[in-house]
This record gives sequence, structure tokens and C-alpha cells, in this order.
Amino acid sequence: MRVLLTWLVGAFLGAVLTQAAAVQDRAPKTCTLKPLGHGKDDTDQVVAAIARCGHFGTTVFGPGQYNITRKMTWDLVSSRVDMHGYLNFKPDPEYWLNANNTYRVIFIQDQASWFVITGHDFIVDAHASGGINGNGQTWWSFYGNRSRSDGDGRPVSLTLSNVTRGVIKDFRIEAQPFWCNAVADSQDVVYDGMYCNATNQDPLYAGQNVVPNTDGINTYRSDRVSLLRFDITCGDDCLAIKGNSTNVIAKDITCRGGNGIAFGSLGQYVDLPDIVDNVVMEDLKMIRLDPQIQPNMGSGVYLKTWTGTVHGSPPTGGGGGGGFVSNVVAKRVSLDRVTVPIHLYQTNGGHSGDAPSKLQFSNLTFSDWTGTSLRNTIVDIECSAAVPCPNIQFHDVNVAPPNGTAPSYRCVNVASEFGLPACNATGTQ
Repeated sequence: MRVLLTWLVGAFLGAVLTQAAAVQDRAPKTCTLKPLGHGKDDTDQVVAAIARCGHFGTTVFGPGQYNITRKMTWDLVSSRVDMHGYLNFKPDPEYWLNANNTYRVIFIQDQASWFVITGHDFIVDAHASGGINGNGQTWWSFYGNRSRSDGDGRPVSLTLSNVTRGVIKDFRIEAQPFWCNAVADSQDVVYDGMYCNATNQDPLYAGQNVVPNTDGINTYRSDRVSLLRFDITCGDDCLAIKGNSTNVIAKDITCRGGNGIAFGSLGQYVDLPDIVDNVVMEDLKMIRLDPQIQPNMGSGVYLKTWTGTVHGSPPTGGGGGGGFVSNVVAKRVSLDRVTVPIHLYQTNGGHSGDAPSKLQFSNLTFSDWTGTSLRNTIVDIECSAAVPCPNIQFHDVNVAPPNGTAPSYRCVNVASEFGLPACNATGTQ
């Protein structure tokens, strides 16, 4: 499976690059932009350039800040965008929280987007010198310690929707107010070099996680997605593999703070099965930050579903959904004082007495794990009693617990386990 996925990544990345080169060879159409200047609105000139050169052309953004004051969609077809500057989305939470001012192209949890890219056979290359300024500090201080909910209107910084054969390369997103990226209803997508940084600088909230939901990326209803060379500073999921994500490869991922890499949550929609199949992750690094900056560094990889009982409705409630997660590999993982290195639970959003989840995990492999844990529980796998987990494999899991403690491994409702005899595969709860 790993060899096949690697081949597929190379094949469709090569196809997109070849297509883009062909576009440049045959298309004289080039649009070049430069910022209008401080306090001036660049939205019109950006939209006009993409309208002219977004199909069979090249759009070049010169250095500087391009002030964007309204929602924006780029429809790209057989084209290239070179970004040497930043799209600077205006720091006005109350404006963006008005549902009329964002898109709702991500079905799950009714998430909002202020910038959507759609189309096929394109490359957006930011050359590690451009991307998006989300002005997140304004948002984090606006909310402070107030509660926030999924689907409340905070916008995803960069959304790929209905994309086929698209590449996002060496892209930087500074201060995302909510999810940094989302890819939905897409196929053959490559992210090659992604930087996201949600770091609170308001001293009033030092030592607190006031940057929740600043996930590096969420994948949803997408096939053949490559996540390469990610560097994510956040207060939530570094990567989140959501429902109906298949044939995903993630390689060379650095997660600074937050919850770690997530599968889920899954099973939130009772009538919509979630399937996650063929996911390979390798060369993953979890780094705990100064707790005054970001107090959390939850897991290396964690997997979660809702229970089998429905409580309310999405985006904030739900449960009872079925499906499966299978053929997942997480290898060469380095941990720096995470809380629970490997964690699987199927009680998200649940209550005592709920029916067990109907969504099954199987064929999970954890290989070559090193580093340190803040607790002595290194592995905590708690599968559903309704669908116990078969074929959970561990190879060279060498994570050190705190000094003076012995490592603990917990396996509940695991039908078959290999490589970690200390993890009791017959336990139930």
C-alpha cells in the first residue's frame, strides 16, 4: 500500500506540473499585480486578474500586502498563480461572522470560508514568501475566554472545493483565525510546503489556549490527497482526517503545540457513513512549546468517533453514524512530552448509557515511535464494544514515560493486536 501511494503521489504531481508547464509554453496571457498601498482595497484588482488569467494563463503577485475586504473565489483551469505577497483579510470579526459575507462550501459542521479555490490542473506557488495573513490576533482577543462552537461563522483561511489535480506549493498562512486549510469534495490534490502559525501575542491570555480550532488542515470527502512538508503551530488538530478521506499520504509533518494529528471526529451524522481508508503518515514530529505561548501538546496520533446515540444535530451535536477506518499507517514519529502518545476513543460527545459506536477501526499500524510522554500511559486504545478493532499492530514503539514510572498500555475491545504484548487485547468495558 505504501509503495502504491507513493507512486500515485508522484504520478499525479508530475501530471499537474507537466500540464502547468504546457500552459506556460502555449499561453502568452499573464497578469501581474502589485499592492495598491496601505489602507487601499485590492479585492477588485485581484478578482479581475484571476478572471482574466485564471484559465490558461499565469497570474503573478508582486511582494507586499493585498488588502482583501470581501469573500473571494478563484476558479483556476490549466493555470498558474505565483504569489510573492500576502492576501491580507481585513481584521473585522463582526463583518466576517455575518453569514452573508462568507461561503458555505464545506458541508461538515457548516463551516464558513472567506477564500475558496476551485477548478482543475493548476498550481498556486507562494515561493515561501507569500500566502495569507488572517489577522488572527484580532479574533483571539475578540473572543478571549468566551466559548466558541463549530459552524459559528469563523472562516477557514484557505479552502479547496471541487478541485481536481491542484497543487498548493510553499504557501504561508499567518495567524489563521480558525482552520488554516480545508480540502473538500476534491481529488488528486497536492500540498507541497504549508506553513501555518497561530500564536497568541496578547499578554492578557498568556499561558492559555485562546487559539482553539486553528487546525492545520481538515480533509473531507476527498481522494488522493498529499500533505507534504507541513509546519503547523496551532491550538487544535495539526492535521484532521475527516470522513470519506481516502488514499491520503502525509510526510514530513511538524506539529508545534495543539492536539496532535487527528482522525475525526467521525460518526457525527447518523445517516451519512464516514469512510477513511488507505492513509499513510510518516516522518511526523510533535514539539511542545513554551506553556506561556501554547499549553497543549496532546497526542502523536489520536482517533475519535461519536457514540452510537444521537444527541442533538450538527454542527454542534449529532452521533450515531457508521462507517469504518482501515489501512492506516503512522511511522517514524518523534514526540516531545505529549500527553497521550497513541489514543483511540469512541465516546466523543457522548453520555453515560449511550449505545456504542457502530464505526469500526481496523488494520492500524504504529511503527518506529520515539520520544517522551508526560504520562505513563503510552497507548490508550478503547474501541467500541459493538465493533471491536481487529489487527492493531505496533512495531518499535519506544516512547519514554516520566522518570521513575513504568510505561502503561491499554487496549479495550481490541479483537487482535500484534507487537505489544503488554497491551491486553481481550479487555472490555
